[in-house]
Amino acid sequence: MSSYRHVNNSARGKMSKRRMKLGFNLRSALLDIAFGLAVVAGLAIVAAPRVNAASGAEGLQTGTSTDKTTLIQYAAGTLAVPFKAIDTAFRQEHPNVTVQAQFGGSVKMAKQITELQQPADVLAVADYNVIPQQLYGHNGGPAYANWYIGFAANAITFVYTDKSKGAARINASNWFQVLAEPGVEIGRSNPDTDPSGYQTLQMLQLAEKHYHQPGLAQKILKNAPAKNIRDTETELIGALELGQIDYLAIYRSDAMQHHFKYLQLPPEINLSDASLANQYATVSVHTRNGDLQGRPIIYAATIPINAPHPKQAEQWMQFFLGARGAATMRDNGFVVFSQPIASGAEKLPVGLRQLVKPWASR
Repeated sequence: MSSYRHVNNSARGKMSKRRMKLGFNLRSALLDIAFGLAVVAGLAIVAAPRVNAASGAEGLQTGTSTDKTTLIQYAAGTLAVPFKAIDTAFRQEHPNVTVQAQFGGSVKMAKQITELQQPADVLAVADYNVIPQQLYGHNGGPAYANWYIGFAANAITFVYTDKSKGAARINASNWFQVLAEPGVEIGRSNPDTDPSGYQTLQMLQLAEKHYHQPGLAQKILKNAPAKNIRDTETELIGALELGQIDYLAIYRSDAMQHHFKYLQLPPEINLSDASLANQYATVSVHTRNGDLQGRPIIYAATIPINAPHPKQAEQWMQFFLGARGAATMRDNGFVVFSQPIASGAEKLPVGLRQLVKPWASR
């Protein structure tokens, strides 16, 4: 019996060893399989296309995706209506470019770049002289521009509504008498921040000479006190519509855009005729930016030297100076030049040079 137990125990021991060996081999095989699956999965992960977290779209990150650009634009307040239309049309042709526009007094817009160090791709002003005066780096300061393109002309005038005092009897002959009457409220823009502010003062000085009326300007300005002044004249359009002011010194283009009544002032005083430049230059007004001589109203634009998106800015300028941009400006009451004129034409981006002619007087 003991012999049987010994043999049986021996057999059991051998079987146990076989099972242990078989179990070890099975575990080893399973580990090998798991490792192999992990390797395959890893290779699959490496080879799989990556997902763009921003868009959720699949695609290999090859750097070929189209970049979105925000074009930064500063412009005169009186350009708001046509520029918004032009920017929308430009976006249709350049869907990856968004135009971020800010409108205000031209001098103030220029100082956003020079004094506040704000980035800008395009600057458009209501008086071409703002660009060399503010951006050319006089007195040893840094230069932010070295060229500009004149693209349209305008005229300064007074607008009014049927609710304005004297509206029923004012005309091109007696306007300066009506505007000087007691109780008349006149709005205007700040000559320290906006061209139409100092152009209004220049126009009134020219009117004194033209009508042989000494003191004309002072009598009218008595009805245009500081409470009726804003950084840009377009900020007062609502006040005119509500009857809070009777007359507003503004550009003829704004009068046409907003369907206001306006005075048909003669070119000898409204700063609209480039051929009368010498006559306009006989008057001068004092501002915080110096003494400013009268000159024809010519709008101008430039791309600052440090523009963050010069390529897109050039594309916008090409579109703006083309047929579609010119038509939009014309439809909004501006006098558009048959060919834009450039000061510093040799410094323009190559893509703009064929669109302009040199500014002979500059």
